[in-house]
Amino acid sequence: MTRQGRHIGLLLVIVSFLLAMTSCEHHDPRFTTSAVEDRAAIPVLEVHQVTTLISDSGVTRYRISAPQWLVYDKATPPYWDFPKGILLEQFDAGLKVEASLRADYAYYDEEAQLWRLRGHVRAKNKAGDKFITEELFWEQKTERIYSDSAIAIRQQQTVIRGKGFDANQNMTQYTIRETNGVIPVKD
Repeated sequence: MTRQGRHIGLLLVIVSFLLAMTSCEHHDPRFTTSAVEDRAAIPVLEVHQVTTLISDSGVTRYRISAPQWLVYDKATPPYWDFPKGILLEQFDAGLKVEASLRADYAYYDEEAQLWRLRGHVRAKNKAGDKFITEELFWEQKTERIYSDSAIAIRQQQTVIRGKGFDANQNMTQYTIRETNGVIPVKD
């Protein structure tokens, strides 16, 4: 038998074997059912150790950093999930951080344009006031930040405590509910 004949014979054996394997009647249900049962429960995007910059008119204004970012575009409503926390920073014209917001967990509802931040929420506004709470909501449509949780606001010489607050999105104008605290007064 020639060399070419042996190759053709081997090829016929391989083709016959493959045809026999594909014609088997036994089907394993693990491989015949849909790989995705509920598309809304599977993120379309999963990113680890993400940092993104946001600019306005060519000037970098914001930075968002997170250990994990999940995007669920088929959920109702579609949402972003930051299960390992988030850090949002706002820059001045010289790229110095002038305000920040940090939380152990963040959730963003795309339709409502609503952020929900939970767990050791820490914010600092441009004036240097520090906000400490366990839960905070930011409505982007109304440019409003609010919470019904306990809040502590540390200013240069005072600490104001309360239960719940409302603020503009820059956190420069705010109202605290159920307030208490010590405010030093000059004689």
